[in-house]
Amino acid sequence: MDSFEINKIAGAVLGGVLALLIISNVGDALVSPKHLEKPVYVVEGVETEGGGGGEAVAAAAETPQDPPIEQLLATASAENGQKQFAKCASCHSIDKGGAAKVGPNLWGIVGNKHAHMEGFAYSDAMKAKPGMWEYSALYEFLRSPKDYVPGTKMGFAGLKKPQDRADLIAYLRAQADSPVPLP
Repeated sequence: MDSFEINKIAGAVLGGVLALLIISNVGDALVSPKHLEKPVYVVEGVETEGGGGGEAVAAAAETPQDPPIEQLLATASAENGQKQFAKCASCHSIDKGGAAKVGPNLWGIVGNKHAHMEGFAYSDAMKAKPGMWEYSALYEFLRSPKDYVPGTKMGFAGLKKPQDRADLIAYLRAQADSPVPLP
């Protein structure tokens, strides 16, 4: 192969690269994406990553406090809570005397102690958590399990809407031999 052939090959490669660069720049000039300020569809329980940590902190500071659970329970719907429980059903059972799944059985959870199910392998953090599953405790736990019990094995991100939490608690309350009186 002589030098003329090598020059033709090099010229073809360089010409192809130049053509790709030109096409790419023309394409970028013709079609520029419109970046939205916030997502069109927000997935419940999924935290957004990156994208201006300062904005996220400012948004969190502007978020109003959740209403008290006592106020929400007055209008809570156990029927809607049953729909919310569908998010829990892959890991928890609710049947009386039911076996544990990935998480413990939740029959009679309202008013019961933390780490209530005998023989279930709770995290050390949950075993060490004092107190009972009162309405306010369940309300805070369902908002963010990892914040309520740091070190919990539970991987659920939580329910952000206060009414969804209240509805779920109303449903859980009904799943007992004698439901705990409302506050």
